[in-house]
Amino acid sequence: MFNSLLDRVPSKNLARYVWILVIYTLLVILWGAYVRATGSGAGCGSHWPTCNGDVIPRPEQIETIIEFTHRVTSAIMGPMAIALIAWSWRVYGRTHRVTKGSAWTFFFILVEGGLGAGLVLLELVADNDSSARALAMALHLINTLLLLGVMTLTAWWASGGRPIRLKGQRELITILSIALIGLMVVGAFGAITALGDTLFPAETFAEGAAAKFDPDSHFSVRARLYHPLIAVGVSIYIVVALWTTEAFTANPGRKTLTYFSIGMIGIQLLGGVVNVLLAAPVWMQLVHLLLADISWIGLICLGAAVLEVQREPVPEIRPNIRSTPVISNN
Repeated sequence: MFNSLLDRVPSKNLARYVWILVIYTLLVILWGAYVRATGSGAGCGSHWPTCNGDVIPRPEQIETIIEFTHRVTSAIMGPMAIALIAWSWRVYGRTHRVTKGSAWTFFFILVEGGLGAGLVLLELVADNDSSARALAMALHLINTLLLLGVMTLTAWWASGGRPIRLKGQRELITILSIALIGLMVVGAFGAITALGDTLFPAETFAEGAAAKFDPDSHFSVRARLYHPLIAVGVSIYIVVALWTTEAFTANPGRKTLTYFSIGMIGIQLLGGVVNVLLAAPVWMQLVHLLLADISWIGLICLGAAVLEVQREPVPEIRPNIRSTPVISNN
């Protein structure tokens, strides 16, 4: 029955489905950040997968509604990923890159759920300010980026992207690896900084600036100093590398993605400045995170475009014109 349903759905809609899954994942990520920023992580107590011991709780506080909503929307991603695997297998076969990307997407969704469950069961939520929570938040953020990365690659391939070729492209691989790892480091420090903004909020920019230079401040507060410095350094590297490497602008498609990535890096830095000046209100934290995720997606697409196998040029076929002998009437 499921196979017959897939047969009736045009395969071209598979790409649309994956991109919808990417957008849905972004919304789930933002809601998860809202859970952390509002201190609602303990809204279901230390229970998982139940909420306060119930499958469907009767919420008596807003924190329970916020946390339970996040759990439900996160859980929906599992069946969506399973459907993606089945659909990809049906259209492309078991060994195709789209099917493999779908399987890796499901894997990182499981890891994401496991990390979220660990935060709850170990009570690394709410007012917990331990180094273990900071480490868990950083790992959670890195896994989120990996999930978005493989999901974006799957969507790119389902949209007609060609396979990635690694052989003979050491320079490009090095540039992209440093850029992606750099963004993950920035994101990890950003997660710790965001934790500090939640646990030790500053009322004004001046108060926040003074706290990050105070040696007695919590380590997550002092991260407010290191996060922007690392972000600026990584951003400068990415912009210079993309701008000066000819392969990133070799054709109109790559050039568009390169300009988009550079533009998003600039907007992301501007968003970080605004976030600091406003003393990190919740809404700006969400905007800052969304810009970071879009920047990551753009760089993943650019990497896939630059490293993909190029089509062989079609040889020009010229007609074989034979000369016609001239017949004389003499």
